[in-house]
Amino acid sequence: MFKEGILDTTLRAIKRFIPKRLFALGARIYHPLLAWTGALRYGFPSRKLTVIGVTGTKGKSTVVYLTTKLLEGSGHPVAAIGSLGYKIRDREWPNTLKMTMPGRWKVQRFLRQAVRAGCTHVVMEVPSEGLAQGRHLGVRFDCAVFTNLHPEHIEAHGSFERYRDAKGILFAATSTTHILNADDEHAVFYGQYAARRKLFYGITAGEMRASDLDVHPDRVSFNVYGTRFDLKLGGRFNVSNALAALAVGAMYGVDLPTAKPILERITEIPGRLQWLQHEPFGVVVDYAHTPDSLRAVYESLKPSAEGARLIAVLGAAGGGRDVWKRKEFGALAERYCDRVILTNEDPYDENPERIVEDIAAGISGPSQNAKVVREMDRKLAIERALAEAKAGDVVVITGKGSETSMALAGGKKIPWSDTDIVRAALARR
Repeated sequence: MFKEGILDTTLRAIKRFIPKRLFALGARIYHPLLAWTGALRYGFPSRKLTVIGVTGTKGKSTVVYLTTKLLEGSGHPVAAIGSLGYKIRDREWPNTLKMTMPGRWKVQRFLRQAVRAGCTHVVMEVPSEGLAQGRHLGVRFDCAVFTNLHPEHIEAHGSFERYRDAKGILFAATSTTHILNADDEHAVFYGQYAARRKLFYGITAGEMRASDLDVHPDRVSFNVYGTRFDLKLGGRFNVSNALAALAVGAMYGVDLPTAKPILERITEIPGRLQWLQHEPFGVVVDYAHTPDSLRAVYESLKPSAEGARLIAVLGAAGGGRDVWKRKEFGALAERYCDRVILTNEDPYDENPERIVEDIAAGISGPSQNAKVVREMDRKLAIERALAEAKAGDVVVITGKGSETSMALAGGKKIPWSDTDIVRAALARR
């Protein structure tokens, strides 16, 4: 039987021997051909589903999670695809691919399984690289959601404009419903794409707008059209994420009073500002892997009590890519954190020591020696942060979130869980 993985492996092998320009030409044929043959092979299953695609730099996973819970809680049989994992009704399993959106045949096979399980709706993370590689082809989207846009994957796309345009492919392919974050300046760009229905949401602008915000590190409250939401999710950015989910719900018949208890029952989102302990000191695991998301996490968690410290375990995800942001990570850690433990993350084929050097380059002067240490063993780095923490402090471990593996050289992956390491260390205290 034909398998996409065989073609992908073969393509990587021959890529080494083919001139870059010629390879790019072949890829333009390969990607759509593979996508459409996959859709044909599995009978174009998305035509029997309402598919909701979520794109943006930050918040995709959370919006997919919240939207899935919202639709599910209101009686819809739902499937979901994203970096947090896969779900078909009550069956869930982790995403171990190190890819937010799986390959073309895998997507189509998943959608057929969702149809056979009786699902009516599918909520899917749709990253820029997946769109640029045509993984969306053969999938009929009913709704496209835009969360926000910040510099990311610049090296992969060649420029910020190409990165922005790649996300626009989803809106060009979706003609029914567009849901856009009016607080983001790039909503104007995506708002130019045609759709029968459009809904803008936001905190400062938009038709579905939050007001009377009360924001804390571990909870938020806000009003939307007279309905008060009290969520167990911290940070201002989670107000925006919740609004995106509420906007999707509104398009599919879920009113605000119905949505309120569904969202309020959610206690955490795995690896997304996930509190593993509150007392005597806080411990948080988060996926933050862009400067903007790291800043938002640090600002949300910075303790206000006198003498309380923010202790960061920090690496830089994705060796060999997005080198530009490493120095910014260092600068942000120096600005917001009282103690910084630099460590390994997903080095792939790059020297982990070099990655940490790049981060440290953003940390200036004597303070680098005063509050920054290096521990390349990530497990030991986490354990060290927990051992140093005192009452009132907050320990934040960023970069991997709920990921279940670490990517090493030569394509090797080892099992990994920041949350399991934290829980085991806390249990020994």
